[in-house]
This record gives sequence, C-alpha cells and structure tokens, in this order.
Amino acid sequence: MRILLTGGTGLIGRALCQHWQRQGHDLFVWSRDPAQVPRLCSGAQGIAQLQALDGSAPLDAVVNLAGAPIADRPWTAARRDLLWRSRVDLTRTLVDWMGRQAAPPRVLLSGSAVGWYGDGGEQWLAEDSAPGNADFGSRLCVAWEQEAERARQWGVRVALLRTAPVLAPQGGMLARLLPPFRLGLGGRLGSGQQWMPWIHLDDQVVLIDHLLHNDACSGGPYNACAPEAVRNTDFTQTLARTLHRPAVLPAPAWALRLALGEMSVLLLGGQRLVPRRTQEAGFTWRHPTLAGALTQLLRIS
Repeated sequence: MRILLTGGTGLIGRALCQHWQRQGHDLFVWSRDPAQVPRLCSGAQGIAQLQALDGSAPLDAVVNLAGAPIADRPWTAARRDLLWRSRVDLTRTLVDWMGRQAAPPRVLLSGSAVGWYGDGGEQWLAEDSAPGNADFGSRLCVAWEQEAERARQWGVRVALLRTAPVLAPQGGMLARLLPPFRLGLGGRLGSGQQWMPWIHLDDQVVLIDHLLHNDACSGGPYNACAPEAVRNTDFTQTLARTLHRPAVLPAPAWALRLALGEMSVLLLGGQRLVPRRTQEAGFTWRHPTLAGALTQLLRIS
C-alpha cells in the first residue's frame, strides 16, 4: 500500500513506520523537516508539501496523527492557537487536498484523544457517549474530528482514534514519570481517584494497522485504550511496585491547578472508558492489563 502519514516523526508515527516498513508498504511522511524523515521513520520518504504527491500514483490510505504535544506546557493563548492550528487547521488542509485528487485515498485514519469526553467522573464512557465540551481539550478534539469526518464526502472510509495516553519508555507520559518514580519520589495526583485510561504502544500500532486493513471499520470513533480501567492511585501503585520503589509523595490538586491552570484537567480529570467499538471490531490486545504492560515495558527500557 501507498500510505501518507502526518505526525510520522512522533512516538506513535515512528513505531508505525517501523511496523509498516516490515510489511513492505510505501510510506510518505508530511513533515516540517522532511530531511530528517528517512532517519527517524525507518526509511520513509519525507515531503514538505502535500503538492509533492500531486500527479504521482494514488495513495491507498492517509493516517493523520499530527499535533503539537498537548501536555508539555500550560494552555496560554499562544499555546492554544498552536494546538488548534496543528490539529484542526492541518486536518482541514489535508482533507481539502484529498478531495482535489482525481482518485482520493480509500481510507483516512485520523487521530483524536480521550480528552474528547472531558472529565467524565464515575460514568462509563463508550464511543457513543456525549463529548465533554467543558474544557479546551474537549472542544479541540470535537473540532478535530469534525474536520476529519468531512472526508466522507469524497467517498473515503473514515475511522477516528480516540487515543489514551500511550505507554512507552522512550516517550510520552511514562517517560516523564519514570525519573521521579525511580528515585522513589512519585505519588498520586490530587485525590488519585480519577480514572486514567492508557494503552501500550505496541497495541496502539497494531490497532491502527487493524483499522487500516479492515474495511468494515468505519463510521466514526474507536477508543484506543486498554480494556482494564484503572484509577490514578492504582496506576501510581502499580508503577511503583513494578520499579520496587515507594510512591508516597502525592501532588496536591491545588498545586497542580495553580501551576497548570485549565491544563490541570488532563491530570486531575479522567475518563472511565470502555473500548466497546474496538472490541466489536475484533481487536485483540497484546497487553490488556497495566501490570503486564508495565512489566514488559520496563524490562526493555
């Protein structure tokens, strides 16, 4: 297959490129720095402009994972603008370009996040639950998905990935947690009772591959999370136990709100997710439990 990726140099994108290169696919990565793509993305071809593909053989699929990191710094006005442009505006540009092709790609897999649901409290949330809309992160995901859905008018199969925090020692949430936890300085966030969805990087890659190759997987979102729901305090204790360290230094909710402002909802809020449509699509997790996932990840880190 001929596949175009956005966000190909990120944590998930690099793992996907490695996975699909082994399968023999032709990969193109839309990047601000295309010269670095072959090195970072297992030999994929980097392009600076979508127009570089005009007139070439039609693409079979587009996988849209682009977006500036959402949890790296507080949501100032400038940061919100960057987060919006790198997701919503980029997806609009991508879908418009797809519609101008004589033969549009057959499938668009487009990123979203579990933040779509906002802070769900204690209610179970499946793909047909209502969006949160109360915070910037939720509104961002709603607009992001709406732009991707427009590709249906070109006859494109669209599937949306509402991705939970991805666990990998080389990046993302786990990489930020490991240094303090290895020093015995980790602890719960706020009360620790908020639900904390997660997914192993390997499962994220295989799920995207599963959705790519199954034409029946269409019609909206798929929760990209493990089937085991855990609270923040469970996650904290499991990580500390796996590292053979204590976890006795909680981060007070007031301090997180003071330091992070509205972005603190990412840490103090949560989603009690069930990946119902993902299960119905026939997907099988390699790492369905947190203890097993962390044991495997920390063994190879």
